[in-house]
Amino acid sequence: MYSLAQPVNHTLEIRKSRFIACVEPIADRASAQARVAELRAEHPDATHVCWALLAGGHSAAVDDGEPSGTAGRPMLEVLRHQQLDGVLATVVRYYGGIKLGAGGLVRAYTDAVAQALLQAEKIAPVQVQLVDCELPYAQESIARHLLAQCGGELLEVRHGATVQMSLQLPAAVADELHDQLLAATRGDMAWQPRPEQSAVLG
Repeated sequence: MYSLAQPVNHTLEIRKSRFIACVEPIADRASAQARVAELRAEHPDATHVCWALLAGGHSAAVDDGEPSGTAGRPMLEVLRHQQLDGVLATVVRYYGGIKLGAGGLVRAYTDAVAQALLQAEKIAPVQVQLVDCELPYAQESIARHLLAQCGGELLEVRHGATVQMSLQLPAAVADELHDQLLAATRGDMAWQPRPEQSAVLG
């Protein structure tokens, strides 16, 4: 499965109707609905704002007033066919006064999304490991340095009797970082991995 590196837009003109497609990385349905609301605000005169979402097993296909099955579902099928996940496809339509018919609509929405995806950069998700780590103050700076070197990210840090860090890093380098920190702290460290998850590291 793939996601997208960044949003891509593509506009199609078919028999005086304008179809403005956008494909972009979106993690969940709530974020998708917020993005669609933004598009409605940006295009108050548009006839329809149709959309399809594939994200973590959650899918949505919304025709937004077009005849049932002529917009959202065909757009969703394009995303499925391209093996995408965590991707929202939207098409803003300005009606040009000439009816396209059900077949014409399916082709228009399919083509608009497919053309946008031709320009999009696909990226493979990276298996991510979340870790809760606890170590002495003296080793905080080396822990931060080693984490940055392996492409990880410090999500949270708490300072109490010890330094408690929540880390996110590529699962492939988790064992290596653990060994490096174990050596740096001479074993004075707690390392608690959380369940692995698949995500795209930015």
